[in-house]
Amino acid sequence: MDSRTVRQKHSDFLFPCVANYYDEPVVLTQGSGCCVRDADGRDYLDFFGGIVTLGLGHAHPDVSARIKQQVDTLLHTSTLYPTREIVTVAERLARLTPGKLTKSFFTTSGTEADETAILLAKIYTGMQEIIVLRHSYAGRSAQAIAITGHAPWRLIPAQVPGIKHAVSPYCYRCPFGLEYPSCEVRCAQDLEELIRTETCGRPAAFLAEPIQGVGGFITPPKEYFEIAVGIVRKYGGLFICDEVQTGFGRTGNHWCGIEHWGVEPEIMTFAKSIANGFPVGATIATDEVAGAFTGLSLSTFGGNPISMAAADATLDVMERENVPMRAAERGRQLRGHLEALQEKYPFLGDVRGKGLMQALELVEDRRTREPAPKKTAQLMEAAKRHGLLIGKGGLYGNVIRLAPSMLIEAHEVDDGARRLDLALSEVT
Repeated sequence: MDSRTVRQKHSDFLFPCVANYYDEPVVLTQGSGCCVRDADGRDYLDFFGGIVTLGLGHAHPDVSARIKQQVDTLLHTSTLYPTREIVTVAERLARLTPGKLTKSFFTTSGTEADETAILLAKIYTGMQEIIVLRHSYAGRSAQAIAITGHAPWRLIPAQVPGIKHAVSPYCYRCPFGLEYPSCEVRCAQDLEELIRTETCGRPAAFLAEPIQGVGGFITPPKEYFEIAVGIVRKYGGLFICDEVQTGFGRTGNHWCGIEHWGVEPEIMTFAKSIANGFPVGATIATDEVAGAFTGLSLSTFGGNPISMAAADATLDVMERENVPMRAAERGRQLRGHLEALQEKYPFLGDVRGKGLMQALELVEDRRTREPAPKKTAQLMEAAKRHGLLIGKGGLYGNVIRLAPSMLIEAHEVDDGARRLDLALSEVT
């Protein structure tokens, strides 16, 4: 089928909520590394990687070979049977994650991973209330929608009680109108007021992303998590660290994003880059916390031998290539380009992120910081014309998200920045 036919069938046979990027969506047919090709034979440089998922890029040969081997060996068991593949990945996660995280539960998505983490926290503490952040995103289940702090993604009124939204550590748009560092990290300090006025005084957990992904790669002050988690623990709550987008070297220098701030969670969740595109969600917890989950539970597809083989092969490559260090180095290179572009284009209000998780926030005026979603839409279309695929996010639809493969080469970073510059020059 050609692109036009695919787009028409997509309109005819898929839910309208399955939205695509671009006025004329790109129909991708093949990819290798950081490059993809569409059904019309046009090539693109992929700087978004399936929503921060392809940590090793498209069709990495080692991962593909391992999957093919597993397909011919064992396809499916469910969690009713232990396999070499599931215990191998679980042991590896216990080694790579910070602190005392040792026991894992595998599912098929970040949404399920977060759901499992919340259930575990409630079982362990005996409490029900969960603190999350505004501008957060957790997926599309009923509880995930209740957690999500974006009106456009909350398709129905929250159906799950006990979810409390704290203010986001969004320095560029501080909800208190303050400036860092003179603010004394008021956003973190406010958690105590939230707990004392909006909860029963004993929350089950605080769930947060080290860098808010869909929120627009919102990067907190370095003191934020130490203060926030300290307050939550003071009132008996656990810390659930959502590493779905930040995990496995993405933020540079460390395997997990939270390690930048030296805070050890009781529970951590993963998905996306863990298996380079295969559907794997993982929830890992300390032995003590995991030990509270003794009731009956299973996952039909969680820990599937093929998905576990993909995760194991992905982590093999990540360790061999030392992706945390690669992401840090290439991230510095990319950040240098973005800051130069910020100097050149007055509508680029903020540049933020860590490693290969970088964002540009577009504004109408740097003084007022009025969001510029129309400029952002123009930039998306212009980047496509120049053969560059980028992501979009933020509550106001005005943030460009960049998250290329962590195996990206220096010349590809330069090429992507060049194409981005050309696209920015066409924004009116």
